[in-house]
Amino acid sequence: MLGWFKAIMPKEDSFFPLFERHAAIVVAGAEALCGVLAGGPEVNRHCKAISDRETEADAVTREVLTAVRRTFITPFDRTDIQDLVSSMDDAIDQMNKTAKTIMLFEVRSFEPHMQQMGAIILQASKLMAEAMPLLQSMGKNAPRLQAITEEIIRIEDKADNLHDEGRKALYHANSNGQGSAMNFVIGTELYDHLESVVDRLEDVSNEINALIIDQL
Repeated sequence: MLGWFKAIMPKEDSFFPLFERHAAIVVAGAEALCGVLAGGPEVNRHCKAISDRETEADAVTREVLTAVRRTFITPFDRTDIQDLVSSMDDAIDQMNKTAKTIMLFEVRSFEPHMQQMGAIILQASKLMAEAMPLLQSMGKNAPRLQAITEEIIRIEDKADNLHDEGRKALYHANSNGQGSAMNFVIGTELYDHLESVVDRLEDVSNEINALIIDQL
């Protein structure tokens, strides 16, 4: 009886524009992260941009969570809505943690593997943003949504390889007398932060995949 009642009641669709807004902020954060990893005199400006985007994302997340509490009929399960927006928020939060580490240690140049991981983060962020408007018609858009989640998983695998290769190159560069133990420690921490960003984006793809399974 309850399922039938929910089926005929109008659903609140304001969640979808909020998802899209949040995803666009994550993409902007990823673009700023790529700017950071390019190095040079603009690092501080790009780190500040990531911090600003993280603040904007928090505001959108609060809007979503408030709407969940106030909306009688949601487009899908309330917990799923909360998990989806929280996973997106975790991604931009991790970008901000990366930027804070860079500011703390005053890093101004970055290894090629780090820059490649930045490009992967941007690619995964754009795929996530593409998925958001498709959620409004999951039945029709399920094939494309599934393809997006699979591509993000492949990207995460590539990021894992870059993470490992980058750490190995960092070790060799700092163990032959040309570098320092501190450079290795800082570089390793940055690689771990970048990998965590990709992992959080994979979490978003997993939430999307779970929604597809639940709704179809």
